[in-house]
Amino acid sequence: MSNETIYALSSGAVPSGVAVIRLSGAKTRDAVQLLTGDVPPARRASLRTIRLRNGSIIDSGLVLFFPSPASFTGEDCAELQMHGSRAVINALFEELETIDSVRMAAEGEFSRRAFENGKLDLVEIEGLADLIAAETEMQRRLAVEHSQGKLSRLYDSWAERLTRARALIEAELDFADEDDVPGSVSDLVWDDVGRLQVEIKSHLAHAHAGEIIRDGFKVVIAGAPNAGKSTLMNALARREVAIVTDVAGTTRDVLHVDLDINGFLVKLYDTAGLREANELVEQEGIRRATQVISEASLVLYLEDMAEGTRALQPIANAEVLRIGTKADISAGNGPDAYDLTISAVTDAGLVALRAAIAERLERQLGSHSLAIPSRKRQKDSLAECLKAIEAALVDPPAELDIRAENLRIAGNALGRITGRVDVENLLDVIFSEFCIGK
Repeated sequence: MSNETIYALSSGAVPSGVAVIRLSGAKTRDAVQLLTGDVPPARRASLRTIRLRNGSIIDSGLVLFFPSPASFTGEDCAELQMHGSRAVINALFEELETIDSVRMAAEGEFSRRAFENGKLDLVEIEGLADLIAAETEMQRRLAVEHSQGKLSRLYDSWAERLTRARALIEAELDFADEDDVPGSVSDLVWDDVGRLQVEIKSHLAHAHAGEIIRDGFKVVIAGAPNAGKSTLMNALARREVAIVTDVAGTTRDVLHVDLDINGFLVKLYDTAGLREANELVEQEGIRRATQVISEASLVLYLEDMAEGTRALQPIANAEVLRIGTKADISAGNGPDAYDLTISAVTDAGLVALRAAIAERLERQLGSHSLAIPSRKRQKDSLAECLKAIEAALVDPPAELDIRAENLRIAGNALGRITGRVDVENLLDVIFSEFCIGK
């Protein structure tokens, strides 16, 4: 743990109406005393004049002091709320740089100190990062569940059950001849471990839902050239994302836009028209289209209604909605040939299309608590934990000491999720996601 005091701009980019500068560390009290002449009462916003050492005024603003350990980082902390001009912030930072053992914070350093001082665990910190980055209502709700510790409490309760099981098994191994350690204890232990296996397996099955909420539901628009793919993307995005012309093969690359549908993040992709092509650039566009289709959760396969339906190549990885386009001018196939018909020109069918996307998204997510894993590292550790529990429960059973060792491995896997054990190699990656002032 560094003994240096750190500072950073924790609010948005300047210029702004108000800028919040955060400090944390042993020299925080001294820095506040130097800048304002005194240290305000704990956790009370106080108006102060902020000065250079020569007495020149930098600005006036609110100062808050949070003494250790009742602060975000567990150290002495302070916040200075000042006018958000570049000149004000630069003058303050230049003054702070003159104080011994005071320096600019690195990315995520405040949160890392909160973790190292036991204020937050890794799941709560990842939830905090997701909350800062949240763009949709469901992302916000998922992040709040994680940042408030609901998921951590679940994992801690599982870890406690594994620890208790190991303790009872090891007692039976060490004191097998003692009357006060009955052999029936192991039966009770393994019954509970079996229940725990079911709980973790059910929990892990919801990881896909957490990933969809956090990372987005991937929807790909596909179809032949001039089927109206780019026009539909622009209509759903309500802005011109893609170039639209009458020339077949205008789209050569994969285009992407994020949508908010019913509070969920939907990642919408427009692709090159699927056909046999001789031109090199168009061939590459079709290859990329095929690749992104293979990664989709839902494919909107568009067909110009005047052209008639075609045999659809099977798409095994995703559900496909067959959509007839240009319904305002088409005299071709009737609507019964498609799942939906739309006109991006008149907006006919677009509300129904958004509802269909939302319905399929919510069907994949199901109905459950948002205390679910949402990151690959959480999912991987849960899978490792479950594998070790299954090894301990295998029939016919192994020697008791081997089964106890498998429970130890399972407990360590859970501990790595929250940061209780063996996570040093993860810390730089996790905290690099934060901005400088967090």
